Amino acid sequence: MAMALAAGLSITAGARAQSYPTKPVRVIVPYTAGSGIDAIAARPLTQKLSEIWGQPVVVDNRTGAGGTIGTALVAKSPADGYTLLINSAAHVTNPLLYTKPPYDASKDFVVVAPLVRLVNVLVVAPSTGIKSVSELIAIARAKPGQLNFASSGTGTGTHFTAEKFKLMAGLDVVHIPYKGGPEAMTDVMMGRVTYWIPSIGTALPFIQGGKLLALGVTSRQRSAALPNVPTLAEAGLAGFDDALWMGMWAPTGTPTPIVERLAQDISRALAMPDLRERLASNVGEPMNMTPPEFARFVRSETEAAARVIKAAGIKPQ
Repeated sequence: MAMALAAGLSITAGARAQSYPTKPVRVIVPYTAGSGIDAIAARPLTQKLSEIWGQPVVVDNRTGAGGTIGTALVAKSPADGYTLLINSAAHVTNPLLYTKPPYDASKDFVVVAPLVRLVNVLVVAPSTGIKSVSELIAIARAKPGQLNFASSGTGTGTHFTAEKFKLMAGLDVVHIPYKGGPEAMTDVMMGRVTYWIPSIGTALPFIQGGKLLALGVTSRQRSAALPNVPTLAEAGLAGFDDALWMGMWAPTGTPTPIVERLAQDISRALAMPDLRERLASNVGEPMNMTPPEFARFVRSETEAAARVIKAAGIKPQ
């Protein structure tokens, strides 16, 4: 009887997945409309999923508390595939940065699929006179505690990337957190802050306009958008490979066939030429992993973030 019941439940779940979705799907983005994760990943992807499914897929921006408010909303939602989360690497770092987060990222969510990877670039203002990564490192080592770097906020992707650079280069530099990327960009261009490491898409117009100088990209290979700019590994930091990444999660308990259907349709959407072209215009790279592969990737990223937090002495709030 138990075997028959299990088989029946499996058939029922599979049937639900085949007909899914039968009503509008809500995707929570825990950041403001127009933010990088909203504009680069969430809006283009949900538009494609809506076309594939023939159902509205609505982006719902629920901001606040570093992204934890919107994330907690999804954690407490019904596990039926109709309320989903699109988040960045902050999904794994926030629980490490807050002493009492309103959810358990490892227990309250099931991974669905990775979405987009954004390579970063180390930039300085031309007025600094710094021409290369090795020159920046040499100056920083000669003047411990005197150089500084910007981020779009403590615990953000740009902060973690810069901390990784600081640790691997063995630098004593000061972190200047901002409320967002535009403020950080302005102060770096004005020379008030020595350097920062935003996504290539964010910095590219200013690099092309001569307001910023690109010293090195954070990926393992050079970027097609900046083919003449070396990787940080080429510049002397062997093995350096880092990027801002985004993914989708669902509440724990969401039926496996629905999770698999979501992953398959997301992969299908990311393979569409017009979406790939749109991502490329923002220097975004589609990511392609199965749910188990993405789960392993998330665990690895969580462990790496914990090491950076400990080494950098970042205190949970």
